[in-house]
Amino acid sequence: MAGQTIATGRELSAGARVAPDVLVDRVTALEDRLARLEQRTPRDQLTLVVFSGELDRLLAAFVIATGAAAFGTQVAMFFTFWATAALKKTGRQGRGKTLVERVFGWMLRGGLRRCKLSRLDMLGLGRRMMRREMARKNVADLPELIETAADLGVQIRVCEMSLSLMGIRREELIDYPHMEFCGVAGMLDHAGDSHATLFI
Repeated sequence: MAGQTIATGRELSAGARVAPDVLVDRVTALEDRLARLEQRTPRDQLTLVVFSGELDRLLAAFVIATGAAAFGTQVAMFFTFWATAALKKTGRQGRGKTLVERVFGWMLRGGLRRCKLSRLDMLGLGRRMMRREMARKNVADLPELIETAADLGVQIRVCEMSLSLMGIRREELIDYPHMEFCGVAGMLDHAGDSHATLFI
């Protein structure tokens, strides 16, 4: 097939004859080439690697995720390290933990409302001021954004290594309909097909 060209309409109309089997071969070659190009073309999806468990960064991550999903983009958020602790529910820790895992549980207490600001938290005063301003200006808070993300089909993929390292049990995490558990290979698989990957 190398070096062959497809006859144009003008050549065909001028009397050039192409055997049917040659045409079939050319169409097959073009279909194969198109399939390879489509495989290399990123899909309309976005991957967010969420590393921080701080309130302002989580807000930014979910604003981007819900905004992209609202425009029809398939969004997957990969939660790793400190961000996994932000997904914990309030309440008692799971059973069967080692001493180190229990210490991690005490230090990384669950609850979306306990997430600190990355700057100007001021022992919670900055957090309260931020929430008051958000309510006054009708800006969705973190629980509302997570609910919106669920409605829009945003996937949350939680790093299994981070859960194991910090002694967080799956049953300790918030209830979210599109939550999966995976490793870095699962994240890279989605990121490889995405048109953009963001690290927050």
